[in-house]
Amino acid sequence: MADKYDVIVLGSGPGGYVAAIRAAQLGLKTAIVERELLGGICLNWGCIPTKALLRSAEIFHYMQHAKDYGLAAKEIEADLEAVVKRSRGVAKQLNQGVTHLMKKNKIAVHMGTGTLTGPNTLEVKGEKGTETLNAKHIIVATGARARDLPFAPADGKRVWTYRHAMTPKEMPSKLLVIGSGAIGIEFASFYNDMGADVTVVEMMDRIVPVEDKDVSTFLEKSLTKQGMKIRTKAGLESLDVSDKGVTAKIKDKDGKVSTEEYSHVIVAVGIQPNTENIGLEKLKVKTDRGFIQIDDYGRTGVKGLWAIGDCVPGPWLAHKASHEGVTAAEAIAQELGNKDVHPHGLDRNNIPGCTYCHPQIASVGMTEAKAREAGYDVKVGNFPFIGNGKAIALGEAEGFVKTVFDAKTGELLGAHMIGAEVTELIQGYVVGKTLETTEAELMQTVFPHPTLSEMMHESVLAAYGKALHI
Repeated sequence: MADKYDVIVLGSGPGGYVAAIRAAQLGLKTAIVERELLGGICLNWGCIPTKALLRSAEIFHYMQHAKDYGLAAKEIEADLEAVVKRSRGVAKQLNQGVTHLMKKNKIAVHMGTGTLTGPNTLEVKGEKGTETLNAKHIIVATGARARDLPFAPADGKRVWTYRHAMTPKEMPSKLLVIGSGAIGIEFASFYNDMGADVTVVEMMDRIVPVEDKDVSTFLEKSLTKQGMKIRTKAGLESLDVSDKGVTAKIKDKDGKVSTEEYSHVIVAVGIQPNTENIGLEKLKVKTDRGFIQIDDYGRTGVKGLWAIGDCVPGPWLAHKASHEGVTAAEAIAQELGNKDVHPHGLDRNNIPGCTYCHPQIASVGMTEAKAREAGYDVKVGNFPFIGNGKAIALGEAEGFVKTVFDAKTGELLGAHMIGAEVTELIQGYVVGKTLETTEAELMQTVFPHPTLSEMMHESVLAAYGKALHI
Protein backbone atom coordinates (compact mmCIF):
# COMPACT_ATOMS: atom_id res chain seq x y z
CA MET A 1 0.00 0.00 0.00
CA ALA A 2 1.50 3.34 -1.07
CA ASP A 3 1.99 6.09 1.51
CA LYS A 4 -0.28 9.00 0.55
CA TYR A 5 0.56 12.67 0.99
CA ASP A 6 -0.66 16.06 -0.17
CA VAL A 7 2.90 17.07 -1.12
CA ILE A 8 6.13 15.16 -1.64
CA VAL A 9 9.36 17.10 -2.12
CA LEU A 10 12.18 15.31 -3.95
CA GLY A 11 15.40 16.79 -2.56
CA SER A 12 16.07 18.53 0.76
CA GLY A 13 18.31 21.46 -0.18
CA PRO A 14 17.44 25.07 0.70
CA GLY A 15 14.63 24.94 -1.85
CA GLY A 16 13.28 21.51 -0.94
CA TYR A 17 13.30 21.62 2.84
CA VAL A 18 11.86 25.16 2.89
CA ALA A 19 9.09 24.09 0.49
CA ALA A 20 8.29 21.16 2.77
CA ILE A 21 8.16 23.38 5.88
CA ARG A 22 5.87 25.92 4.21
CA ALA A 23 3.58 23.16 2.91
CA ALA A 24 3.37 21.68 6.41
CA GLN A 25 2.66 25.12 7.92
CA LEU A 26 -0.30 25.36 5.54
CA GLY A 27 -1.74 22.13 6.91
CA LEU A 28 -0.68 19.84 4.07
CA LYS A 29 0.47 16.30 4.79
CA THR A 30 4.06 16.50 3.59
CA ALA A 31 6.99 14.19 2.94
CA ILE A 32 10.55 14.81 1.81
CA VAL A 33 12.85 12.40 -0.03
CA GLU A 34 16.63 12.76 0.29
CA ARG A 35 19.35 10.44 -0.98
CA GLU A 36 22.28 11.84 1.01
CA LEU A 37 22.11 14.56 3.71
CA LEU A 38 19.25 16.77 4.85
CA GLY A 39 20.04 20.36 3.86
CA GLY A 40 21.40 19.38 0.46
CA ILE A 41 24.54 20.68 -1.20
CA CYS A 42 24.26 24.29 0.01
CA LEU A 43 24.15 23.50 3.68
CA ASN A 44 26.49 20.49 3.68
CA TRP A 45 28.90 21.15 0.81
CA GLY A 46 28.26 24.65 -0.50
CA CYS A 47 27.18 28.01 0.84
CA ILE A 48 27.58 27.49 4.58
CA PRO A 49 30.79 25.44 4.97
CA THR A 50 32.43 27.58 2.28
CA LYS A 51 31.68 30.70 4.29
CA ALA A 52 33.17 29.04 7.35
CA LEU A 53 36.39 28.44 5.38
CA LEU A 54 36.41 32.01 4.11
CA ARG A 55 35.88 33.34 7.62
CA SER A 56 38.97 31.46 8.80
CA ALA A 57 40.96 32.88 5.89
CA GLU A 58 39.66 36.37 6.70
CA ILE A 59 40.76 36.10 10.34
CA PHE A 60 44.15 34.79 9.18
CA HIS A 61 44.45 37.78 6.84
CA TYR A 62 43.68 40.23 9.67
CA MET A 63 46.18 38.52 11.97
CA GLN A 64 48.87 38.91 9.34
CA HIS A 65 48.04 42.63 9.15
CA ALA A 66 47.71 43.18 12.90
CA LYS A 67 50.28 45.99 12.84
CA ASP A 68 47.90 48.03 10.66
CA TYR A 69 45.64 48.22 13.74
CA GLY A 70 48.41 48.97 16.23
CA LEU A 71 48.60 45.35 17.36
CA ALA A 72 51.31 42.70 17.38
CA ALA A 73 50.80 39.07 16.43
CA LYS A 74 53.80 36.77 16.10
CA GLU A 75 54.41 33.28 14.72
CA ILE A 76 51.06 33.19 12.93
CA GLU A 77 50.30 29.88 11.24
CA ALA A 78 47.35 28.38 9.39
CA ASP A 79 46.32 24.85 10.36
CA LEU A 80 44.43 23.66 7.27
CA GLU A 81 43.18 20.49 8.95
CA ALA A 82 41.72 22.50 11.84
CA VAL A 83 40.17 25.04 9.47
CA VAL A 84 38.46 22.26 7.52
CA LYS A 85 37.35 20.55 10.74
CA ARG A 86 35.67 23.76 11.91
CA SER A 87 33.91 24.11 8.54
CA ARG A 88 32.59 20.54 8.70
CA GLY A 89 31.41 21.14 12.25
CA VAL A 90 29.39 24.14 11.13
CA ALA A 91 27.79 22.05 8.37
CA LYS A 92 26.99 19.22 10.79
CA GLN A 93 25.33 21.61 13.24
CA LEU A 94 23.07 23.01 10.53
CA ASN A 95 22.27 19.54 9.17
CA GLN A 96 21.05 18.61 12.64
CA GLY A 97 19.02 21.82 12.66
CA VAL A 98 17.18 20.80 9.48
CA THR A 99 16.52 17.35 10.97
CA HIS A 100 14.93 19.10 13.96
CA LEU A 101 12.81 21.30 11.68
CA MET A 102 11.47 18.23 9.87
CA LYS A 103 10.39 16.69 13.19
CA LYS A 104 8.98 19.97 14.49
CA ASN A 105 6.79 20.38 11.40
CA LYS A 106 5.79 16.69 11.32
CA ILE A 107 7.30 16.16 7.87
CA ALA A 108 7.89 12.50 6.95
CA VAL A 109 11.50 11.92 5.86
CA HIS A 110 12.26 9.11 3.42
CA MET A 111 15.99 8.57 2.95
CA GLY A 112 16.79 7.11 -0.45
CA THR A 113 16.90 7.73 -4.19
CA GLY A 114 13.58 8.86 -5.62
CA THR A 115 12.28 8.22 -9.14
CA LEU A 116 9.05 9.59 -10.59
CA THR A 117 6.80 6.79 -11.83
CA GLY A 118 3.96 9.20 -12.60
CA PRO A 119 2.98 12.83 -11.96
CA ASN A 120 1.67 11.77 -8.54
CA THR A 121 3.81 8.75 -7.63
CA LEU A 122 7.39 8.32 -6.52
CA GLU A 123 9.45 5.20 -6.00
CA VAL A 124 12.12 5.44 -3.31
CA LYS A 125 15.00 2.99 -2.97
CA GLY A 126 16.81 3.41 0.29
CA GLU A 127 17.17 2.36 3.88
CA LYS A 128 13.69 0.81 3.97
CA GLY A 129 14.09 -1.09 0.72
CA THR A 130 11.78 0.03 -2.08
CA GLU A 131 8.85 2.27 -1.14
CA THR A 132 6.06 3.66 -3.28
CA LEU A 133 4.85 7.12 -2.29
CA ASN A 134 1.77 8.88 -3.62
CA ALA A 135 0.90 12.57 -3.50
CA LYS A 136 -1.53 15.04 -4.99
CA HIS A 137 1.48 17.21 -5.84
CA ILE A 138 5.21 16.52 -6.18
CA ILE A 139 7.93 19.18 -6.09
CA VAL A 140 11.22 18.29 -7.80
CA ALA A 141 14.13 19.97 -5.99
CA THR A 142 17.02 17.75 -7.02
CA GLY A 143 19.57 20.56 -7.40
CA ALA A 144 22.72 20.44 -9.50
CA ARG A 145 26.36 19.33 -9.44
CA ALA A 146 29.65 20.75 -10.65
CA ARG A 147 30.29 20.43 -14.37
CA ASP A 148 33.40 18.44 -15.27
CA LEU A 149 35.92 19.24 -17.95
CA PRO A 150 35.47 16.52 -20.60
CA PHE A 151 39.22 16.06 -21.03
CA ALA A 152 40.09 16.17 -17.32
CA PRO A 153 37.35 14.90 -14.98
CA ALA A 154 37.78 15.65 -11.30
CA ASP A 155 39.66 12.92 -9.43
CA GLY A 156 39.71 14.46 -5.95
CA LYS A 157 43.50 14.24 -5.86
CA ARG A 158 44.91 16.78 -8.30
CA VAL A 159 41.76 17.97 -10.10
CA TRP A 160 39.09 19.26 -7.73
CA THR A 161 35.50 20.45 -7.82
CA TYR A 162 34.25 22.75 -5.05
CA ARG A 163 33.48 19.67 -2.98
CA HIS A 164 37.07 18.45 -3.02
CA ALA A 165 38.33 22.00 -2.40
CA MET A 166 36.33 22.12 0.84
CA THR A 167 38.00 19.06 2.32
CA PRO A 168 41.57 19.13 0.93
CA LYS A 169 43.97 16.39 1.93
CA GLU A 170 46.86 18.81 1.51
CA MET A 171 47.47 22.51 0.99
CA PRO A 172 48.04 23.41 -2.69
CA SER A 173 51.37 25.08 -3.30
CA LYS A 174 50.50 26.34 -6.78
CA LEU A 175 46.80 26.38 -7.63
CA LEU A 176 45.03 26.85 -10.96
CA VAL A 177 41.38 27.92 -10.78
CA ILE A 178 39.42 27.48 -14.01
CA GLY A 179 36.44 29.83 -14.08
CA SER A 180 35.90 33.13 -12.27
CA GLY A 181 32.27 32.95 -11.26
CA ALA A 182 31.32 33.09 -7.58
CA ILE A 183 32.58 29.57 -6.75
CA GLY A 184 35.89 29.94 -8.57
CA ILE A 185 36.67 33.38 -7.16
CA GLU A 186 35.70 32.42 -3.59
CA PHE A 187 38.07 29.44 -3.57
CA ALA A 188 40.77 31.45 -5.30
CA SER A 189 40.42 34.07 -2.57
CA PHE A 190 40.46 31.45 0.21
CA TYR A 191 43.56 29.63 -0.96
CA ASN A 192 45.35 32.88 -1.80
CA ASP A 193 44.75 34.14 1.75
CA MET A 194 45.94 30.77 3.09
CA GLY A 195 49.25 31.16 1.26
CA ALA A 196 48.90 29.33 -2.05
CA ASP A 197 50.23 30.74 -5.33
CA VAL A 198 46.93 31.17 -7.23
CA THR A 199 46.19 31.68 -10.93
CA VAL A 200 42.67 32.25 -12.27
CA VAL A 201 41.84 31.51 -15.90
CA GLU A 202 38.65 33.02 -17.37
CA MET A 203 37.54 32.64 -20.99
CA MET A 204 35.48 35.85 -20.93
CA ASP A 205 37.08 39.29 -21.21
CA ARG A 206 36.79 39.95 -17.46
CA ILE A 207 36.44 38.06 -14.18
CA VAL A 208 33.05 37.72 -12.45
CA PRO A 209 31.52 38.43 -15.88
CA VAL A 210 27.90 38.59 -14.66
CA GLU A 211 28.73 41.57 -12.46
CA ASP A 212 28.92 45.22 -13.46
CA LYS A 213 32.06 45.97 -15.47
CA ASP A 214 33.30 48.49 -12.89
CA VAL A 215 33.12 45.78 -10.20
CA SER A 216 35.05 43.32 -12.38
CA THR A 217 37.78 45.88 -13.07
CA PHE A 218 38.11 46.81 -9.39
CA LEU A 219 38.20 43.18 -8.26
CA GLU A 220 40.90 42.23 -10.76
CA LYS A 221 43.11 45.08 -9.55
CA SER A 222 42.52 44.12 -5.93
CA LEU A 223 43.23 40.42 -6.41
CA THR A 224 46.33 41.18 -8.47
CA LYS A 225 47.55 43.46 -5.68
CA GLN A 226 47.06 40.56 -3.27
CA GLY A 227 49.39 38.45 -5.40
CA MET A 228 46.92 36.50 -7.50
CA LYS A 229 47.50 36.01 -11.24
CA ILE A 230 44.46 36.75 -13.43
CA ARG A 231 44.31 35.60 -17.05
CA THR A 232 41.19 36.71 -18.95
CA LYS A 233 40.21 35.86 -22.53
CA ALA A 234 42.17 32.68 -21.88
CA GLY A 235 41.21 29.08 -22.49
CA LEU A 236 42.44 25.78 -21.17
CA GLU A 237 43.74 23.66 -24.03
CA SER A 238 44.65 20.55 -22.04
CA LEU A 239 45.47 19.14 -18.62
CA ASP A 240 48.02 16.42 -18.05
CA VAL A 241 47.53 14.95 -14.59
CA SER A 242 50.16 12.95 -12.70
CA ASP A 243 50.71 11.84 -9.12
CA LYS A 244 52.98 14.81 -8.55
CA GLY A 245 50.94 17.60 -10.14
CA VAL A 246 49.21 18.98 -13.21
CA THR A 247 50.59 20.33 -16.46
CA ALA A 248 48.22 22.86 -18.08
CA LYS A 249 48.35 24.29 -21.56
CA ILE A 250 46.65 27.69 -21.59
CA LYS A 251 45.88 29.78 -24.65
CA ASP A 252 46.05 33.52 -23.92
CA LYS A 253 44.05 36.31 -25.60
CA ASP A 254 46.80 36.79 -28.17
CA GLY A 255 46.56 33.14 -29.22
CA LYS A 256 49.83 32.14 -27.59
CA VAL A 257 49.81 28.77 -25.81
CA SER A 258 51.91 28.48 -22.65
CA THR A 259 52.65 25.41 -20.56
CA GLU A 260 52.42 25.80 -16.78
CA GLU A 261 52.93 23.44 -13.85
CA TYR A 262 50.52 23.40 -10.89
CA SER A 263 50.11 21.27 -7.80
CA HIS A 264 46.30 21.29 -8.01
CA VAL A 265 43.42 22.51 -10.18
CA ILE A 266 39.93 23.64 -9.16
CA VAL A 267 37.34 23.34 -11.93
CA ALA A 268 34.55 25.92 -11.56
CA VAL A 269 33.03 26.07 -15.04
CA GLY A 270 29.35 25.91 -14.15
CA ILE A 271 26.78 23.39 -13.01
CA GLN A 272 24.79 20.50 -14.41
CA PRO A 273 21.23 19.85 -13.17
CA ASN A 274 20.48 16.58 -11.41
CA THR A 275 17.56 15.73 -13.68
CA GLU A 276 18.75 12.52 -15.34
CA ASN A 277 17.17 9.18 -14.41
CA ILE A 278 14.45 10.61 -12.18
CA GLY A 279 11.57 9.83 -14.55
CA LEU A 280 11.12 13.15 -16.34
CA GLU A 281 11.39 11.72 -19.85
CA LYS A 282 8.50 9.32 -19.39
CA LEU A 283 6.30 12.14 -18.15
CA LYS A 284 7.37 14.33 -21.10
CA VAL A 285 8.50 17.16 -18.83
CA LYS A 286 10.00 20.03 -20.86
CA THR A 287 13.70 20.65 -20.24
CA ASP A 288 16.38 22.86 -21.76
CA ARG A 289 19.96 21.57 -21.40
CA GLY A 290 18.64 19.47 -18.54
CA PHE A 291 16.98 22.35 -16.67
CA ILE A 292 13.26 21.83 -16.04
CA GLN A 293 11.12 24.55 -17.61
CA ILE A 294 8.60 26.14 -15.23
CA ASP A 295 6.30 29.13 -14.89
CA ASP A 296 6.81 31.83 -12.25
CA TYR A 297 5.16 29.63 -9.61
CA GLY A 298 7.09 26.42 -10.29
CA ARG A 299 4.57 24.55 -12.45
CA THR A 300 6.17 22.25 -15.01
CA GLY A 301 3.22 21.93 -17.40
CA VAL A 302 2.51 18.39 -16.15
CA LYS A 303 -0.44 18.65 -13.76
CA GLY A 304 0.61 18.04 -10.17
CA LEU A 305 4.34 18.23 -10.91
CA TRP A 306 6.41 21.24 -9.81
CA ALA A 307 10.12 22.11 -9.81
CA ILE A 308 12.33 24.62 -7.98
CA GLY A 309 15.96 25.50 -7.27
CA ASP A 310 19.09 24.61 -9.18
CA CYS A 311 17.33 22.08 -11.44
CA VAL A 312 15.33 24.92 -13.05
CA PRO A 313 16.55 28.08 -14.85
CA GLY A 314 18.77 30.43 -12.82
CA PRO A 315 20.08 32.34 -11.15
CA TRP A 316 21.29 29.26 -9.27
CA LEU A 317 21.31 30.65 -5.75
CA ALA A 318 20.13 29.18 -2.45
CA HIS A 319 17.92 32.14 -1.54
CA LYS A 320 16.23 32.00 -4.93
CA ALA A 321 15.55 28.28 -4.38
CA SER A 322 14.04 28.93 -0.93
CA HIS A 323 11.81 31.68 -2.31
CA GLU A 324 10.67 29.38 -5.12
CA GLY A 325 9.95 26.69 -2.53
CA VAL A 326 7.63 28.96 -0.55
CA THR A 327 5.93 30.18 -3.72
CA ALA A 328 5.31 26.63 -5.00
CA ALA A 329 4.02 25.42 -1.62
CA GLU A 330 1.58 28.33 -1.40
CA ALA A 331 0.42 27.84 -4.99
CA ILE A 332 -0.22 24.15 -4.25
CA ALA A 333 -2.16 25.01 -1.11
CA GLN A 334 -4.22 27.47 -3.14
CA GLU A 335 -4.99 24.78 -5.72
CA LEU A 336 -6.04 22.45 -2.91
CA GLY A 337 -8.60 24.99 -1.70
CA ASN A 338 -6.77 27.27 0.74
CA LYS A 339 -8.24 30.73 0.15
CA ASP A 340 -5.98 32.48 2.66
CA VAL A 341 -2.74 32.21 0.68
CA HIS A 342 -1.89 34.57 -2.16
CA PRO A 343 1.36 33.52 -3.81
CA HIS A 344 3.27 35.93 -6.02
CA GLY A 345 5.28 34.85 -9.04
CA LEU A 346 9.05 35.15 -8.80
CA ASP A 347 10.59 38.41 -10.05
CA ARG A 348 14.13 37.49 -11.10
CA ASN A 349 15.12 41.17 -11.32
CA ASN A 350 14.95 41.43 -7.53
CA ILE A 351 17.22 38.50 -6.65
CA PRO A 352 20.51 39.63 -5.07
CA GLY A 353 23.82 37.97 -5.80
CA CYS A 354 26.69 37.76 -3.29
CA THR A 355 30.29 36.64 -3.70
CA TYR A 356 32.34 36.19 -0.54
CA CYS A 357 35.83 36.81 -1.87
CA HIS A 358 38.12 39.46 -0.41
CA PRO A 359 36.85 42.13 -1.07
CA GLN A 360 33.21 40.99 -1.12
CA ILE A 361 30.83 41.61 -4.04
CA ALA A 362 27.06 42.11 -3.93
CA SER A 363 24.54 43.21 -6.54
CA VAL A 364 20.89 43.29 -7.52
CA GLY A 365 19.12 44.21 -10.74
CA MET A 366 20.60 45.50 -13.98
CA THR A 367 24.21 46.45 -14.57
CA GLU A 368 24.78 49.85 -16.15
CA ALA A 369 25.51 48.19 -19.50
CA LYS A 370 22.36 46.03 -19.38
CA ALA A 371 20.22 49.04 -18.49
CA ARG A 372 21.55 50.98 -21.46
CA GLU A 373 21.08 47.97 -23.75
CA ALA A 374 17.46 47.79 -22.58
CA GLY A 375 16.95 51.36 -23.79
CA TYR A 376 16.95 53.20 -20.49
CA ASP A 377 18.26 56.73 -20.14
CA VAL A 378 20.21 56.19 -16.95
CA LYS A 379 21.58 58.17 -14.05
CA VAL A 380 24.53 56.49 -12.33
CA GLY A 381 25.87 57.19 -8.86
CA ASN A 382 29.19 56.00 -7.47
CA PHE A 383 30.57 56.47 -3.98
CA PRO A 384 33.97 55.17 -2.78
CA PHE A 385 34.67 53.48 0.56
CA ILE A 386 37.48 55.98 1.13
CA GLY A 387 34.83 58.67 1.58
CA ASN A 388 33.14 56.81 4.44
CA GLY A 389 34.24 57.36 8.05
CA LYS A 390 33.27 53.88 9.29
CA ALA A 391 35.20 52.21 6.42
CA ILE A 392 38.32 54.19 7.28
CA ALA A 393 37.96 53.39 10.99
CA LEU A 394 37.63 49.70 10.15
CA GLY A 395 40.72 49.81 7.98
CA GLU A 396 38.54 48.79 5.04
CA ALA A 397 38.75 51.78 2.70
CA GLU A 398 38.80 49.66 -0.46
CA GLY A 399 35.65 49.50 -2.60
CA PHE A 400 32.65 51.43 -3.85
CA VAL A 401 28.87 51.46 -4.11
CA LYS A 402 27.24 52.05 -7.50
CA THR A 403 23.58 52.70 -8.23
CA VAL A 404 21.76 52.80 -11.57
CA PHE A 405 18.47 54.71 -11.99
CA ASP A 406 15.97 55.32 -14.76
CA ALA A 407 16.46 59.03 -15.45
CA LYS A 408 12.81 59.46 -16.47
CA THR A 409 11.04 57.79 -13.53
CA GLY A 410 13.67 57.58 -10.78
CA GLU A 411 13.24 53.78 -10.60
CA LEU A 412 16.19 51.96 -9.06
CA LEU A 413 17.29 49.63 -11.85
CA GLY A 414 20.35 48.12 -10.20
CA ALA A 415 22.89 48.37 -7.41
CA HIS A 416 26.45 47.04 -7.39
CA MET A 417 28.94 46.97 -4.54
CA ILE A 418 32.44 45.79 -3.81
CA GLY A 419 34.11 46.07 -0.41
CA ALA A 420 33.84 45.02 3.22
CA GLU A 421 30.47 43.58 4.32
CA VAL A 422 28.63 44.52 1.13
CA THR A 423 26.90 41.13 1.21
CA GLU A 424 25.07 42.44 4.29
CA LEU A 425 24.42 45.91 2.83
CA ILE A 426 22.81 44.81 -0.44
CA GLN A 427 19.51 43.83 1.17
CA GLY A 428 18.67 47.51 1.68
CA TYR A 429 18.55 48.00 -2.06
CA VAL A 430 16.71 44.68 -2.55
CA VAL A 431 13.94 45.87 -0.23
CA GLY A 432 13.89 49.19 -2.07
CA LYS A 433 13.50 47.49 -5.45
CA THR A 434 10.81 45.14 -4.16
CA LEU A 435 8.86 48.14 -2.84
CA GLU A 436 9.42 49.92 -6.19
CA THR A 437 11.21 52.74 -4.42
CA THR A 438 12.45 55.72 -6.43
CA GLU A 439 15.44 57.97 -5.81
CA ALA A 440 13.18 60.41 -3.93
CA GLU A 441 12.37 57.94 -1.11
CA LEU A 442 15.97 56.77 -0.88
CA MET A 443 17.21 60.35 -0.61
CA GLN A 444 14.70 61.08 2.16
CA THR A 445 15.69 57.97 4.12
CA VAL A 446 17.81 58.64 7.21
CA PHE A 447 20.88 56.39 7.34
CA PRO A 448 22.63 55.91 10.72
CA HIS A 449 26.09 57.32 11.34
CA PRO A 450 28.76 56.06 11.47
CA THR A 451 27.91 53.04 9.29
CA LEU A 452 28.96 51.57 5.98
CA SER A 453 25.31 51.90 4.92
CA GLU A 454 25.79 55.67 4.57
CA MET A 455 27.60 54.92 1.30
CA MET A 456 24.32 53.57 -0.08
CA HIS A 457 22.72 56.95 0.57
CA GLU A 458 25.69 58.83 -0.87
CA SER A 459 25.64 56.70 -4.04
CA VAL A 460 21.99 57.63 -4.63
CA LEU A 461 22.80 61.28 -4.02
CA ALA A 462 25.77 61.03 -6.40
CA ALA A 463 23.53 59.80 -9.22
CA TYR A 464 21.73 63.15 -9.03
CA GLY A 465 24.74 65.36 -8.38
CA LYS A 466 24.04 65.76 -4.67
CA ALA A 467 26.75 63.67 -2.98
CA LEU A 468 27.94 65.27 0.25
CA HIS A 469 31.26 63.61 1.03
CA ILE A 470 33.05 63.51 -2.34
